[in-house]
Amino acid sequence: MKNKAYFYAIGRRKTARATVKVFFSGKGDILVDEKKLTDWADDRSIVHQSMRPLELLGLKKDVDIQIKTSGGGKKAQAESISLGIARALVKKDTSFRQQLKDAGLLTRDPRRKERKKPGLRKARRAPQFSKR
Repeated sequence: MKNKAYFYAIGRRKTARATVKVFFSGKGDILVDEKKLTDWADDRSIVHQSMRPLELLGLKKDVDIQIKTSGGGKKAQAESISLGIARALVKKDTSFRQQLKDAGLLTRDPRRKERKKPGLRKARRAPQFSKR
């Protein structure tokens, strides 16, 4: 996959981050952290979540993808991969934008863990009240 033209994008979810390179002259090879996608993810739902943009547009067999992930867990990484792939596809062809947007694949999920506050046990959990 070296020395080929590609489209690059970054996807994020919680603390997970995925940098995605999409090569449009490919056979459908998907490498995540230098492993095949099915070897990287032991759960089928994680593989499905990662490939949603390609399945929606019917490009699964036409592109090669190289992905580097960091942070978070597998599920958050899968969602960041999905966003990264969707963003790279829109860079390639803007006609994909409306389909991906309607499916909710171009929206970054902003939810994160709330920070712990002083005087509380967790972000919102107060110590148990004792009357006596």
